[in-house]
Amino acid sequence: MYRTICDLLPDDAEYSERTRQLSIYQKLLDGSFYDALPYEFHEERTLAGEYIPLRQRRPSVRYGLARLVVEDSVALLFSEGHFPAFDSPDPVVRDVLTAVAREVRLNAVMVEAGLRGSIGSVALLLRVLRGRVFVDVLDTPYLWPQWAADRPDTLCRVVERYKVRGAELAAQGYAVADTGAAYWFQRVWDEEFERWYEPLAVGSTGAPVEDTARTVRHGLGFVPLIWVKNLPGGTGVDGACTFRSAIDTSIEIDYQLSQAGRGLKYSSDPTLLIREPAGIDGNMVRGAANALVVSEKGDAKLLEIGGTASQAVIDYVRILRELALESLHGNRAEANRMTAPASGRALQLMNQGLLWLADNLRVSYGECALVSLAKMILAASQVYALRVEGRVLPPLSATAPVSLRWPDWYPDDALDGQRTAETLISLVAAGQMSRETAMRVLAANYDIEDVAAEVARIEAERSKAEGAG
Repeated sequence: MYRTICDLLPDDAEYSERTRQLSIYQKLLDGSFYDALPYEFHEERTLAGEYIPLRQRRPSVRYGLARLVVEDSVALLFSEGHFPAFDSPDPVVRDVLTAVAREVRLNAVMVEAGLRGSIGSVALLLRVLRGRVFVDVLDTPYLWPQWAADRPDTLCRVVERYKVRGAELAAQGYAVADTGAAYWFQRVWDEEFERWYEPLAVGSTGAPVEDTARTVRHGLGFVPLIWVKNLPGGTGVDGACTFRSAIDTSIEIDYQLSQAGRGLKYSSDPTLLIREPAGIDGNMVRGAANALVVSEKGDAKLLEIGGTASQAVIDYVRILRELALESLHGNRAEANRMTAPASGRALQLMNQGLLWLADNLRVSYGECALVSLAKMILAASQVYALRVEGRVLPPLSATAPVSLRWPDWYPDDALDGQRTAETLISLVAAGQMSRETAMRVLAANYDIEDVAAEVARIEAERSKAEGAG
């Protein structure tokens, strides 16, 4: 069914197959995949009396399984309780990156990046405006990256090109000849400039002309974009789509639930079958207060659907959901089966598939994207005087190591916390772990942002207590 519906979607031959595929994934993610189908699900026949196939009807029930799994996995990455902390041997770098993350609201930015990047890829754009750092999330269907030949891990150029209506350009201040016509919009980032181009009418053979009024020289010496591949296993410049393996099953669930709903509506108002000769004149009004009178040889029956058919559909959908979640590594735990509060370790075992998915995403969006963004900010401080939380920063060390400290997947309960504390006390007492390292183990669960400062406060309180004693 997936391929059948894709063939019914509008296709623009001037876009690449990659653009079309990513755009379809976007429609599946935001729930607009069926919008191009011409008929509602309850429309069984056209005005001419022709039967409308199911593939041309929009399902009346849309489960949104793909969106649920994507949101669950991204929440395990970047929600308030799971966002990683920046760490570095240089305390100034660590503190500045932490402050930038707060000011930019980096957790919200990365949540959006994880959602939009689940189709295969996403791009993060770094901008420095009046000394302040901004990070934007860009969709990639209309972006084409190029990497340096001698540095295959470094972008040398990114082109953005897509069609837009003339009326939209006019609203943005462009002078266009025809507001009803379509134009190509183009923007290019390289190591020195963010170049904008004048809109070019679709079908025109001329070359795009640079818009010098909107072109900006950033002067960073690198392309201020981070290209994020979603998951391993993709093709070309894109990673694998998070929900690709369950698309067909998800569509089947939508149509089966829609059919079940249609069956229930039909059962509540069954069709009346009358066998001639009936002996009925005029329009018949159905209801318990109206008797149906037929002739001696006539007959009348209500064509009803048994309840077992609806139950069979529900059971089938439940199996489909299990298979889809298994293929997506989604969360298959059901809250109504939990009879008692579970520890963090038990929750991890219960949701192991979802954790594997989130663990893979940590590599793409954390160790690659977030660390690369942090290094870009450090490099930008060599060019611009950055302002963070109202204070102007001196140039930061562009070569300082940067890493991430990830919190546990699920918080420990009281018993787990006690066991962890006893283990750390034993290791510190035996001289096999420093106090600062032990504090880092506890930092995420107890919301300790500055480990070194916390250790210093502990030592100060201990010295004060010893002096008072």
